Amino acid sequence: MDSGLARVQYDFVQNQFKLDRRSVLKGLAGVILPLPLLEAMGEEVAGKPPRRFCAIYSANGMSLPEEKHGIADWNWFPQQNKDGKFVFGKSNEPLNPYRDQVSFLGGLAHANGPRNDPHVCSDMWLTGAPLHDPKPGQYNTMGLDQVVARHTRGFCRRPSLVFSIDAGSGYMSRTATISYDREGKPIPAENNPRRIFENVFKGSRDSLDAQHARLRRHRKLVDAVSENAKALDKRLGRADGQKMEQYLTSLNEFETRLEASEKWIDIPLKKQDYSHLDLDASPESDPKSYYRTIFDLMALAFDADITRSITFMMNREDGMGISDTFPLKLGMRHTHHNLSHKNDKDGLLEWAKYDRFLSEQVAYFLGRLNEFKDNNGSVLDNSIVLFGSGASTTHKNVNLPTLVAGGANMGLKHRQYWKSGGTRMTDMYLSILHSMGIAEESFGDSRSTLSNSIFPA
Repeated sequence: MDSGLARVQYDFVQNQFKLDRRSVLKGLAGVILPLPLLEAMGEEVAGKPPRRFCAIYSANGMSLPEEKHGIADWNWFPQQNKDGKFVFGKSNEPLNPYRDQVSFLGGLAHANGPRNDPHVCSDMWLTGAPLHDPKPGQYNTMGLDQVVARHTRGFCRRPSLVFSIDAGSGYMSRTATISYDREGKPIPAENNPRRIFENVFKGSRDSLDAQHARLRRHRKLVDAVSENAKALDKRLGRADGQKMEQYLTSLNEFETRLEASEKWIDIPLKKQDYSHLDLDASPESDPKSYYRTIFDLMALAFDADITRSITFMMNREDGMGISDTFPLKLGMRHTHHNLSHKNDKDGLLEWAKYDRFLSEQVAYFLGRLNEFKDNNGSVLDNSIVLFGSGASTTHKNVNLPTLVAGGANMGLKHRQYWKSGGTRMTDMYLSILHSMGIAEESFGDSRSTLSNSIFPA
């Protein structure tokens, strides 16, 4: 590695040199960075389609009426089978065009769920962590999306993208993000379509000289701010210390993005059509347009291989944030959190109709992923999309509503309603990682991968 480049080979038959796919560059102070996928690594590597993961979260659970309510066809989980295949309930009918690419999983739960405050179920959705009894100085653990990001960050411009209906990270037990870093700290989310576009897409179209100059300025600024912030942190009280900790986490995330930018700055972004984007879409005035704009940005990011890990928190727990009022904006009588406490027929039906609205938006996203193509199929075929909630109904931590879409080229077999009572969500998460070729031995409190399920054995 003396030359700074690892594992270079020369093919005398083809008269060309070839890089090992694990090649790295050695920088200042011995820092080693993985190279992005390059044609010189060989067609079998550079031409290998990306494997992606996306998690979409809906708060407050889903409407699961009982038989006595007489509206079983509005249950979020499928209630009928035809020719051995499930039949969509009315709340998920918008997903019917993609029935060959989706499956429902029932009976899943987090072992630590019943021990935790039910309102923090979004915090543990992608981690399964014992939030009731965390390790000293640590609230949560690393989320599934960030494990994926850690393994794929060397092959794309951004390790991950973290979106939410509300920007930032919120506050302890009422977070506005479902992503947690290696130290279990919440990763601040972005929610403004125009800012997302400017940061993720437009910067890559600026002149190279301007990008290099901006990168140098940002690097100097981050170094200076980081040093001063850490010195200040030592003199703060507990409350201010928590705020400063969140700020330093944001700073670390920004620093990580700068490192990624340095590797990719001279590589042009894939040409795409942005003319359909409504970057001024506002959740306050038009929830549908807002959701679809965010989903458009997510699909474009996957198509351009900007990242291979995305999370999107569609709404927040316990009535927090603007999304709690969305049912009212759609002509319903109650807020989202209020609906989640309904146990009568009319209340459950109204809740289920809001579930249908959310399903329409997820269906739109799946359709966009199907429109974009990799060299061996659609982007959806090379992506695993997880959609669900951290509670079943009225803050119950069992039988978590779970839908998995895509991943056909990773061996997933769909058109199933798979059920297994008492199975850990973390077992499914381990199955997702293995399907993506990420050979982790365990995830959280997992005991094994799922057996006889939609995932490859």
